[in-house]
Amino acid sequence: MSLTLHADHLQSIQAHTDRTYPEECCGLLLGTITADKKVVHHVYEVPNAWDQEAANVLNDSEGFTKTRRYWIAPEDMLAAMREARHRNLDMIGVYHSHPDHPAVPSECDRAIAWSQYSYLIVSVEQGITKDCRSWTLNDQHLFESEVIAIAETARM
Repeated sequence: MSLTLHADHLQSIQAHTDRTYPEECCGLLLGTITADKKVVHHVYEVPNAWDQEAANVLNDSEGFTKTRRYWIAPEDMLAAMREARHRNLDMIGVYHSHPDHPAVPSECDRAIAWSQYSYLIVSVEQGITKDCRSWTLNDQHLFESEVIAIAETARM
């Protein structure tokens, strides 16, 4: 399976990472799913809602802040689901940034991941986007790299 985006989607996500650095940004990917690929049609930004309540849910006692964690509030997830339904799309993935860290999932990322979604991670070093990789969970609940394709046709 691959994740297909238009260049404008990547530009939107990069603009979001630029605005929020040094904190992690997060958002949702709305699109369609076929037998062999997920196609992004809309990037849906959400605020990083990481706080003590989110830390408690994840039993995160290390005291990380928004510079090392992200959380999507349930009300933002529901709003994105409504937007997807309104556009006749599905929620197909999540994106977030890793400020000054590689675009590789953390253990926290794995703990909150759902198997049906793609997880696009953007590495941002000193405020400059360096790498973008996509991941999916396998049957053992471990991340596997996912191919990113750039669409040549106009997006919806």
